[in-house]
Amino acid sequence: MLPLVLYNGASPWSAADTLDPLIEPAPAVLDSYRPRQAYLLLDEQQRAKAGTLPEHNLCTALFRLEASRGAEDVLSILQALVNWLQAPEQTGLRRAFAVWFGRVFLPKRLPGVDMPPLNDLTEVYDMLADNVETWTDQWKREGLEQGVEQGLERGLNAMRHMLVRQARRRFGPAIAEQTEPVLAHIDNLRQLEDFGDQLLLSQDGEDWLDAVRKAGSDEDR
Repeated sequence: MLPLVLYNGASPWSAADTLDPLIEPAPAVLDSYRPRQAYLLLDEQQRAKAGTLPEHNLCTALFRLEASRGAEDVLSILQALVNWLQAPEQTGLRRAFAVWFGRVFLPKRLPGVDMPPLNDLTEVYDMLADNVETWTDQWKREGLEQGVEQGLERGLNAMRHMLVRQARRRFGPAIAEQTEPVLAHIDNLRQLEDFGDQLLLSQDGEDWLDAVRKAGSDEDR
């Protein structure tokens, strides 16, 4: 068995890649018995951006499509796929890619646009080529909006992660574990920054948790 994570999100994968950091520290005599299961991470966009993927490869084409930032890039990759998958025995692959485009890729890039049923890659290519200017403008707008949202979310996640780490170092893993789910519901960056001061002012872990929980309940109201 090979545990595998296939990730196509825009921001880099940031979760723990083994069980080890998710388990409470154990006495040294028991350390060798702690589970350390790991998984193989395939971060599609990061691998595509690194430029180390093999050429003339279907997985490479998929990863580059996920990392593409405009209609022209997509058309170039599509043309390569059409050229590669011309043999009659590859009809199923051509249709699988076409269905993925129609049901997954294009709805994500062009929300609100009705897609006709797509059964072959040449249909996908022709449809994109006929509307390249209109869709390029829409993709740019979507990209700007998503970029702002993703940038804010990355900032929030980084601040939450830092606060949990500081809580662990100051008050221990039990307090840090209780801190994490409370911070996950707070989406105000300024408030998270203020928690950095609160962490220094709190006398103990319970005092810190009370302050964080109170702030979280106030935001819910």
